[in-house]
Amino acid sequence: MQKSVSLIFLFLLFINCSTSKEKKIDEYVFKTKKEKTLYLTSYNKALQLWQVPYKEENIATSFGTAHIIISGPKDAKPVVLLHGMDASSTMWFPNSAALSKNHRVYAIDFLMEAGKSELKGKSLTSDEIVNWYEEIFNYYNLKNFDIIGASRGGWFATLLTIQKNKNINKLVLISPAQTFNNVDQKGKASTAMFLKFFPNKKKLNKTLDAFSYYPNKINSVYKNQFYLANKYSKSNASFLQMRPFSDDELKGITIPVLVLIGGHDVINSEKSLLRANEYISNCKTATIKNSGHFVSMDQSKEVDKMIVDFLK
Repeated sequence: MQKSVSLIFLFLLFINCSTSKEKKIDEYVFKTKKEKTLYLTSYNKALQLWQVPYKEENIATSFGTAHIIISGPKDAKPVVLLHGMDASSTMWFPNSAALSKNHRVYAIDFLMEAGKSELKGKSLTSDEIVNWYEEIFNYYNLKNFDIIGASRGGWFATLLTIQKNKNINKLVLISPAQTFNNVDQKGKASTAMFLKFFPNKKKLNKTLDAFSYYPNKINSVYKNQFYLANKYSKSNASFLQMRPFSDDELKGITIPVLVLIGGHDVINSEKSLLRANEYISNCKTATIKNSGHFVSMDQSKEVDKMIVDFLK
């Protein structure tokens, strides 16, 4: 494992230090204005897939601009959505209607990768990432809110839940990465790494085949945005900070938790659910049939129903 991490770090270092023939821009994620414009155009097209009325807001934080997609009744209970790596908040389009019916949804773009949040300065530590999210929660005066995290967003959601001064009421983890155990099927999961390092449509298809049970059913507009995120944006080292949470950290989670994984998930296996049930006192788990790591897209209706019922 240590050797694998070292190789990934070298690849990240290589990519982040690479140069471009186009004029550079002073930004953490994109190398050129053209690349940023192309990506943001694809983002806006994907956001049109959102199934309910929404608004976009940008708020200033100590670490840069936070971009949030907001939907649902103004006076409803708040729920925060944290997306997976390179997926951006637009990934929630299949779930937006169900989640927005009885909740005020706040979908936050992570600021160290492709999306509309923008980092100022250097890469953030785990503690700084926690502080960044808490600034957003304080800005919206979120109290006793629910939080849903997918993949790496699930790891961040768990990290936020184990903090002392949290205001989180319920936690939903959708195939959380590096949360209960390390990556289950490293060989298949590595397709995402090669897509990032050497992006082309063939590698995109291999990645989707590995991560989705129904890759051909993924909306082509969103698929293009996901591809451009890998093609144009720099890799960030935040996932190198991610390690499975300790027994004591998991035991400290006393709020209700729902953990969902796909039956063909390359990131998690039943071992993840066993560990969740063993150490989290108030935990429900389920394996969703005919779904991969992209379980909220592969089986959106079933996932939506389970989440909505859990959050009632």
